[in-house]
Amino acid sequence: MNENRNNAATAADDAEKEIVMDLDSIAAELRREKELYLRLAADFENFRRRTAQETDRRARANKDDFIRDLLPIIDNLERAMAASDSSSPAQLREGVKMILQQLHQLLRNHGIERQQTNGHPFNPNQHEAIGLRQDPFQPDGVILETAQPGYRRGDEVLRPAKVIVNEVKEKPGNKGDSRGQPAKKQPANAPRR
Repeated sequence: MNENRNNAATAADDAEKEIVMDLDSIAAELRREKELYLRLAADFENFRRRTAQETDRRARANKDDFIRDLLPIIDNLERAMAASDSSSPAQLREGVKMILQQLHQLLRNHGIERQQTNGHPFNPNQHEAIGLRQDPFQPDGVILETAQPGYRRGDEVLRPAKVIVNEVKEKPGNKGDSRGQPAKKQPANAPRR
């Protein structure tokens, strides 16, 4: 019986040692996983910081490029102003026209386009209606006049064009509704609208 107790105690000690070894193994694995997690978190934070710095650097470089491209145009404007006293109005006008062409070319070089609006349908995503006018010879909803041009880069509107839009009430020679549909004859006893 004593021997059974010794065997049972030895078995219990062995089981306890095995559990302790398993716990030590699990604790070591947990430490390794935690270290890996901390390294990955630090790597990700470094990546995020580097990406933000690179984005800032590129934005500064793009602005610097734009400013470098703009400086010769400013120089030309300053020369035009200096020569305005000794130049004829026609020469001054021609000089300003050339500078304006340079500015438009600079915008195109940076992917910025002036919107074409007159004669095109009004689109509230690209245009800002500042008034309505009636021209029965133009389609309803078409842009008649541009008060301020709009600009875009690709599909992105940088500034909407301010426009006057056509609003047709009736077509000439056609007594009808605002869509150009002929008016329906009402019976003589029908109430007038």
